[in-house]
Amino acid sequence: MQTTRISDRLSVSAQPSLHEFQCFHDQGFALVVNARPDEEEPGQAGNAAERDGAEQAGLSYSFIPVTGSTITEADIWAFQSALAVAKGPVLAHCKTGTRALLLHALGEALDGRMKPNDISAYGQSFGFDLSSAVKWLERYYAHRPQVKGFFDPRTSSIQYVASDPDTGKCAIIDAVLDFDEKSGSTSTRNADAILAYVAEKKLIVEWILDTHPHADHFSAAHYLKEKTGAPTAIGEHVVDVQRLWKDIYNWPALRTDGSQWDLLLADGDQFKVGSIDAHVLFSPGHTLASITYVIGDAAFVHDTIFMPDGGTARADFPGGDARTLWQSIQNILALPDKTRLFTGHDYQPDGRAPRWESTVGEQKRSNPHLEGIDEDAFVDLREKRDRTLSMPKLILHALQVNLRGGRLPEPEENGRRYLKFPLDALEGATW
Repeated sequence: MQTTRISDRLSVSAQPSLHEFQCFHDQGFALVVNARPDEEEPGQAGNAAERDGAEQAGLSYSFIPVTGSTITEADIWAFQSALAVAKGPVLAHCKTGTRALLLHALGEALDGRMKPNDISAYGQSFGFDLSSAVKWLERYYAHRPQVKGFFDPRTSSIQYVASDPDTGKCAIIDAVLDFDEKSGSTSTRNADAILAYVAEKKLIVEWILDTHPHADHFSAAHYLKEKTGAPTAIGEHVVDVQRLWKDIYNWPALRTDGSQWDLLLADGDQFKVGSIDAHVLFSPGHTLASITYVIGDAAFVHDTIFMPDGGTARADFPGGDARTLWQSIQNILALPDKTRLFTGHDYQPDGRAPRWESTVGEQKRSNPHLEGIDEDAFVDLREKRDRTLSMPKLILHALQVNLRGGRLPEPEENGRRYLKFPLDALEGATW
């Protein structure tokens, strides 16, 4: 197998055979990055076989499957991260090596180490056509808003900063307040990373938004409001979720008027992020209160649609409904095909690197829960799958915080805060 040495750190190649993995180890490589989706052509080894081959050869392995038309910033950062933590030289491959080098070159351009106009000549110097990188960068910088995703591996959540480069104003969406259920420890590490990014980019936080009361992580909305002074907002039907869980928690003191947020948003409500027009889509089904934020050419759909290889969100929480979820998804898919969709979770199917950006068109073409499926088939698929899923491990913890806009319980007489939740309240839940 011929490899092309790009730097002391990186070499790229076409598709290797499995027996060549031992040769890569013997040549001093420490990591193999597979940038090729499975089943591109007959006879392709595929991710599982490559992972096994790398392990047997004593190599680390990373799976970052991309196609030329669907590369996102998340893929580029995943490639850079893989190289950064590798304990030696890296061999990255796809079918021909072009996509592997493209990921590297785009990262160099985004980090300012390479000018976009130099990328084509850079690729030609190694025998690769990277002309598509220039077009990718043109599209990237033309997008409104600019979107930065922050992946939290503990909860598989993605948090966002959506910013208007023309005004420097931004919205923070679905930020995570860290919580370790084993020790009861809380932290603001995730939220502080977002604030550090905001400061680095000299952004002004205009909104702190949640798509719904989360069942799998604490919301950092209240903490971020304290730090920035920006107003908090959520969908108006949060009051229905509050009323439902007030009974489950036997929580007479809980206010169920949504006053824990500065603004409750209804379907069709319009607002702006800087100079960018935005509006709200009511998107129930996963919860009673779920909404989608459509900001410019981006829609933040959270627990409604995952990445195409991840399907759709569950609909079996109290107040959830699979048929309602289907209708909400159809409303999202009615947006223009080029609309960027940003999901709230990625559970990394097949062990691939985290991803969070797709488009309406991609979802229609390749999400197995949506492509070629009608409403009844979706409901049947969703309900059967949901019956096999256990409840999120933090659902009873998180909703006590998130029904109050991310506020932790008030300290008791001894100065400590306590979470208290009911036993046997979610009847029929899968263990």
